[in-house]
Order: sequence, then structure tokens, then C-alpha cells
Amino acid sequence: MKIEYFECTRCGEHFPADRPQNVCPNDAGVLYARYKLSALRDNLRREDLRGRVATMWRYVEMLPEAQPVTLGEGFTPMLPSREYPNVFIKDEGLNPTGSFKARGMSAAVTMARHYGLKKLAAPSAGNAGGALAAYAAAAGIEAHIFMPKDVPIANRMECDYYGAHVTLVDGLISDCGRMVAERKDKEGWFDVSTLKEPFRVEGKKTMGYEVAEQLGWKLPRGIIYPTGGGVGMIGMWKAFDEMEQLGWIGPERPKMVSVQAAGCAPIVKAWEEGKSSSEMWTGAATFAAGLRVPKAYGDYLILDIIKKSKGTAVAATDDEILDAVRHWASVEGVFAAPEGAASLVAYQKLRASKFFGAEDAVVLFNTGTAYKYLDMMEGKRRTIRPEPPASRTIGGIIGPY
Repeated sequence: MKIEYFECTRCGEHFPADRPQNVCPNDAGVLYARYKLSALRDNLRREDLRGRVATMWRYVEMLPEAQPVTLGEGFTPMLPSREYPNVFIKDEGLNPTGSFKARGMSAAVTMARHYGLKKLAAPSAGNAGGALAAYAAAAGIEAHIFMPKDVPIANRMECDYYGAHVTLVDGLISDCGRMVAERKDKEGWFDVSTLKEPFRVEGKKTMGYEVAEQLGWKLPRGIIYPTGGGVGMIGMWKAFDEMEQLGWIGPERPKMVSVQAAGCAPIVKAWEEGKSSSEMWTGAATFAAGLRVPKAYGDYLILDIIKKSKGTAVAATDDEILDAVRHWASVEGVFAAPEGAASLVAYQKLRASKFFGAEDAVVLFNTGTAYKYLDMMEGKRRTIRPEPPASRTIGGIIGPY
């Protein structure tokens, strides 16, 4: 659908959508793409979605009007848990490039090509870089990606194979973001960093449409979402508002739960302290690379969503996360990324505290596949569970090396 305007989420000012925009020039607020949804309300029913392509572009009327750059992203399975009745696992690991980041980058690169942009740049803790590299390759656009040097090796390799220009940084994603900001004007890059352009939210919001559609247009009691930059939570909340305007759902909303790693939990700390924005987390450390975000750019939006939805924020230790990866794999058959497995830890804690009851429908987001984290997971496993002496078989007799 044609975008009417961009709207600042801080000051509310409107900006034209006929050219690319980053953040609000007045207060650096996140910009939302706004559409004239009233024109759709009487002409598009949710039943009209039946039989459409099983990608995020099935919601084409609620996405920017442009020729999509697509690799088949979206409409991932909603798997009923075998362990917990009324719990569902939304498995984003089955997206192209192995994570939910494919959605946001599909939309962002689609609009970059639409606007005629030639060079894109972004910092990444791992998966966003791989997704940007893939979609930029498909669109014939240059990608410049800045990543911490200790990201999972799979993330570095995929960016290289997709033909992106990769810079490894001795620091965190915040340091990578600073380097992009310092160089973008000189290098002619357009910044597609998390929430510093409007369209990654548009791609991620399709998760909200899918949750509603796959659950028969009845929203769950809760959604647990691993939160680094938090674009998925922000996007889903925007989707719920749009669906209500379309008459597809009512005013009900899920309790939105943010889960972070205990070694980097700025949203959890801010929530517990009753603050409307977070502070930069010092000494960020977790093997769940996507959660190692010391300060989310849209923290004020995330905290507001948690408050409005009567949700909460939960921290999970690395040991708890690693156990959850193994548990989900062995019980559910889902080999979840560490970030995704953190949602299981959060659910178990919230069940124990009675925040959720056994009768509550709750969706847990697995944001990616564990196959991209094998080196990180093996390193973490060895630090907390030292291996016994290795053995070998000689002539049918097993003995130590």
C-alpha cells in the first residue's frame, strides 16, 4: 500500500515518504510508516488471505508499495508445544538466512531498491548482517557490514560468501554502530541500522499478523520475545494496532514479555526500576550474540509496550539458556538459537511465579536456528561442563587417548 507519511514516535511530526528517511531530524525518534488503512477496511477481509503465497508478502496491502526483494521469508510454523498445553513455538529459524532478521531486511532492501539506493550499511551482532548481505546480493546493492570480531563464525562466513564488505570490530555492536554513523556520509552509505530507518519494523510486523492468523484471529494471552534491539516486539505491536483499524481483531492485546540475557539486560533493569528508557549496560557478556545489545535504540518504545500490555521483562543466565537449547531440541525437536531458547527460560519462570497459568495461550519466539551458533555453543558448553578424557576404540576395546 502507498505510504501516506512517516511519523515520529517521539514528537509525532510527519515527514514525506517520497524519499528515504532515517530518524526524526528533530529528536532522533524512530519513524513509523503510516498508511490510509480506512481505505482498506471495507475492501479487504481477513478471509481474503486464504490461498495466498506462504511468505510475509501475503500481507502485501499492509506493506509498502514496491516490487519485493524476496527469498521466501515469513509464514513460519506455529508449533504446538509437546510439553506445555496451550504453548506455541513460533519457529523463525526456518526463514532464509536462518533467522527472523530476513523479514526486516527483505522490507528494508526492497525499499532501498525502490528509492534507488546503491550502498547500504549496518552494524550487526550476527544474523542481521547475514540477512542484509543476502538480500543486498539479490537486489544488486552493495552491503557494508560491521560486526564484533567474536560473532559466530557462520555469520562472518555467510556475509563474505554473499559478497558483502565486512569489517570486524574489537568491541560490541554499539561500537560497530558508531563506526557506521561516523563513516556513512563520507562513504555514501544509507544506514539500515536497527530502527534507524522505517522498514525493518515493517518486515518484522508481519510476525504479528501471522500470530493472529495462525491462531484463528484470536490473540494469545502472552508473547515472549527475545529482546536485543527489540524490533520484532515493536513491529508486532504496530501490527496489532493496524489489525484493529482494519476490523480484523478487537482491542485485546497479549501480555508482551521481553527476555534478555542476564549478562546484558538493560531492558530488564529499566523495567524493574520503573524507568521509561534504559541505561547503557556496562560489561555486556553473553554467548547469545543477538542479545548482547547494551542499549536498544528503541528502548522507550519497548518499555512502553511492556507497560501498556501489562507484560514484564525477564533475565536468563547463559547456563539456563544453554540448558533450554538442549531441552527444546530433545523434547520439542526444535534446535533453537540461544536467543530463542531464552524464551523457554522466561516461560518456565513466569509459570513458576503464576504470571502465566497452565490455561493461558502463550507464544514463544525462537528467533533463529542453532546451526549458526555451533562454535559459540560448544565453547560455552565446555566452560560449564568440562569433558571427560576422550576415548577411542582399538580392536573393539574402548580406552582413553
